[in-house]
Formats: sequence, structure tokens, C-alpha cells
Amino acid sequence: MRRLFSSLTGSLLGLSLMLSVLFTAASPSWAYPFWAQQNYASPREATGKIVCANCHLAKKPTRIEVPQAVMPDTVFKAVVEIPYDTSVQQVAGDGSSTGLNVGAVLMLPDGFTLAPQERMSDELKEETAGIYFTQYSDELPNTYIVGPLPGDQHQEIVFPILSPDPAADSSIHFGKYSIHVGGNRGRGQVYPTGEKSNNGVFTAPAAGTIASIAPGDGGATVVTISTEDGGSLSETVPAGPTLTVAVGDAVAAGGALTNDPNVGGFGQIDTEIVLQNPVRIYGLLAFFAAVALAQIMLVLKKRQVEKVQAAEGLV
Repeated sequence: MRRLFSSLTGSLLGLSLMLSVLFTAASPSWAYPFWAQQNYASPREATGKIVCANCHLAKKPTRIEVPQAVMPDTVFKAVVEIPYDTSVQQVAGDGSSTGLNVGAVLMLPDGFTLAPQERMSDELKEETAGIYFTQYSDELPNTYIVGPLPGDQHQEIVFPILSPDPAADSSIHFGKYSIHVGGNRGRGQVYPTGEKSNNGVFTAPAAGTIASIAPGDGGATVVTISTEDGGSLSETVPAGPTLTVAVGDAVAAGGALTNDPNVGGFGQIDTEIVLQNPVRIYGLLAFFAAVALAQIMLVLKKRQVEKVQAAEGLV
């Protein structure tokens, strides 16, 4: 009985902890990348578009820095840059102003993985301190996501990467490989369900005249429009966006009722990296040495001929 009571107590305690995390600490991460993992088998569509762009509609720059070529079984770093103006603030879910979060998705070639801690240098460990890398899914072991992270501290996200060794894995070959990366700052304008978030522009559902503006639930505002055919439609604007219309204003279908509070956006970029065969490097060095030696021998031979010609001239 005592064991049963302890077991039930532990289960209830664990359940309460899960619920508290779900409804409190985890809420900022609902924007990304949780929904992408739940709704898409791969973060990159057949067209090349990374699915984060389906909810984060604004376009912002994203950059990546990787070596041009790497040797097998070597640790290197991929630096994803997510620049933005840190002085701006975004609209939070409750309508208040808050700082922007950032996140990134990195799709590596087959065989490339995150470097284990024991293979990382002290400098690389310091650069990745406090950053947690999550595998996108079991089916995509070489795709990693990071975030959300405080944007004012992580405009650069360092991924420690370990290159594969073709000698240990016959499926890996030397050559050029593609890397796909996406970087996001701020909240999205559309939820995966198709509903608008409060971080976007709200528009008139039909042409007409603003008949009334009334407060709604949870800080929302209900805008009623008298349509041209004599009917009426309403649009509920949640807390956050600022109304740009007043009672009596004429609006067109699809016309903006609010400002655009979004200050973030998403960007993606592709790059390439070469898994270099060391034998080719050795061969190239040997070729350079042979060319240098041939040049030296040619110069020496030329001087020797000149001395012989000079001596024959004296005779």
C-alpha cells in the first residue's frame, strides 16, 4: 500500500509538473519550432521553401558562414547570422510589448552531425554555451533546430559540426554538398490552423462604412462594418494592433483596419561545402613541389649552358 501511494504521488507530481511547464514556461516556444515539427515531416518543401515562411510572412535577411572545404572527421562551426534592430519590440500574445526571440533551422548533408562535447575545443564550447540543439525528427538526424532564444543575445548562433569520414562509412563520398538554413526573428502572423495572430494586419472583410467600434473580450476590439448591400459584418481585432480607422470611415474589401505591428521576419539561404579528400591535397602539394623543382632545375641548367657558352667564347 505504501508503494502504491508513493507511486501515485510521484505520478501526480510529474503530471502537475508537465502541466505547469505546458501552460507557463513552454508558451513562448509555441510560435516555433514546435508547430513545424508537428505539422511537417521535413522543414524544407519540394520547392525549396522552408516551412517557417508559411507563418512568418515578412522577409528578413539571414546569413551563414561555413568553411569552403573541410577534411573528413573534422570539427568545424557553422555560424548562422540573424540580424535585426535590437531597439525594436514586438507585440506579445497578450498585446503587450516585448523583445524579439530568434530561432534557426539547419539542414546538413547526410553524414554531417553535431560535434560531441569531447571533440569540441574550449573556444567552441564557450561559443555554444546556453544553446540547446534539437534534432528535428528521428527520420532527419542531420537536421537541427534552435530556439526560441533571446534575440538581443543571439544574433549569431554557432552550430558545432562534425564532418563524416568516408573511410568509416561507405555511403559517404567526397565532393560538394548543399546546406540549407533558415533564420527567424519575432512571432508569426499566421497560426498553422490558418488563424491570424495579433502580430499582423487586420483587414475589412467587405467594402462598406465603419458603423461601430466596441470593446470585446480580453482586450479585443470589435469593428462592425455596414456593407454596401445593406448588411453588416464584424471583425474582431485582438489586443496588440492599433486601429487606423474610426466610425464613419469608408473601407474597401481587404482594406487595412489596423497598423502592421510586425517587426520581425524570416529568411533562408543555401550554401555549399566541400568534403575534401586528403589524398587530393597531398597530390596537389606534390604537384606544386614537382613544378617548383622543375623550375629550379631549368634555371640551373640555363646558367650551366651560359657558363659553357661563355667558356667556349674565351677559347
